[in-house]
Amino acid sequence: MTGYLPQRSYFAERAWLSSTDGLVENVRIDVVAGMIESVVVGEAAPADAVRLPGFVMPGLVNAHSHAFHRALRGRTHGGGGDFWTWREQMYTVARRLDPDSYRALARAVYAEMALAGITTVCEFHYVHHGPDGVPYEDPAAMPQALAQAARETGMFLVYLDTCYLQSDVSGTPLSGPQRRFGDAGIEAWLERVEAVKLARPGPDALGVAIHSVRGCPPEAMRAVARWAREHDAPLHIHLSEQVKENEDCVAVHGLTPAGLCAETGVLGPETTAVHATHLTEADIRLLGDSGTIAGFCPTTERDLADGIGPAAALRAAGSPLSLGSDSHAVIDLFEEARAVELNERLATQRRGIHGAPALLAAATEGGAASAGLSRRAGRIAEGHYADFVAVDTSSVRLAGADDPVAAVVFAASACDVTHVVSGGEVIVEDGRHTMVDDVAGELASVVSALFAD
Repeated sequence: MTGYLPQRSYFAERAWLSSTDGLVENVRIDVVAGMIESVVVGEAAPADAVRLPGFVMPGLVNAHSHAFHRALRGRTHGGGGDFWTWREQMYTVARRLDPDSYRALARAVYAEMALAGITTVCEFHYVHHGPDGVPYEDPAAMPQALAQAARETGMFLVYLDTCYLQSDVSGTPLSGPQRRFGDAGIEAWLERVEAVKLARPGPDALGVAIHSVRGCPPEAMRAVARWAREHDAPLHIHLSEQVKENEDCVAVHGLTPAGLCAETGVLGPETTAVHATHLTEADIRLLGDSGTIAGFCPTTERDLADGIGPAAALRAAGSPLSLGSDSHAVIDLFEEARAVELNERLATQRRGIHGAPALLAAATEGGAASAGLSRRAGRIAEGHYADFVAVDTSSVRLAGADDPVAAVVFAASACDVTHVVSGGEVIVEDGRHTMVDDVAGELASVVSALFAD
């Protein structure tokens, strides 16, 4: 203790503090200025403590988000196709965004995340410029819109400024709606990132991303990786989401996408390889040996018919796992967590490959590592952000279970989240957002406006 009274205390009868501390009972969490000052286990609840009902865990970390994709929910299932046909539908939404409409959409999406127990989001952003590709007068217009949306919903925003310079591995120039994704070259991207870094008010944390080996030539990949190292920032990349991407990369560079990432200095413990679906055994060793995080988004990967990634093999090789909701086919990190295990059960006909504690750790500590916040998020611990979530273990989905960790991971839904504390403040109480009165209404309004003729 530092000798002064905490600004607020919270109390949980049962809480999962971290993968090392596990499940404990009767926990007092003292909070000062949005940070956890102390965690006391085994004492009675103080009279002035805010009681958190049910089962309490660290705030969930959404390691991969494209907020504007949420507008497509329920609108892409009218026919067949694959990732590439879905992408054309995504471009329809991308064409219509501007800073004002994106702030409104992201505000509603981040509020939906908060209702699902998410307190931190890594926003993989590439809609940088106007619809015709001409830069906005303010190069930080879009990230500031996202930052405002996060502030209005109590979300901690890790903004990942994405380098996207070409439309395929062969270097074909960006065209059509893709033009607003790209800069004039790597120097222009670097200049814009510096402007974002200096923007005030800006995102809570700044990282960078390489869209994919399709979107960046090798020299740009090297430059982005160098910027991340020099600024001690998280680095993300879409990796081997599609077989075609792998085939094209081998044809042009003589390397798989993972091999090209290794050659250009992209891999490492501060890097998250998002999807990592179609990997060779050599690719798995490259990611594991370098400690690269594997960011799985199972609900999107199944929605787009991407495939099932080798999560167990990556963990065994040395790659930590994190989880994201990506295109927001649903926003529910409990579903993302169990899908990692259930997908492998379908693929291997074996159960118990990933245990419930490991999956919950992927949604908390693993996400914090992807966000570059391992020392500040993902755990209920002294010196960490005061981010925690209460789940109703008496709901119809969880009633009767004797192991709350297993029950939450394998049966809970976002609907079971009752309370969310972000930065020490209650942003969800009794299942309602305290800062956004009508989340569903806002979602319906902003999505309808985007599709209006």
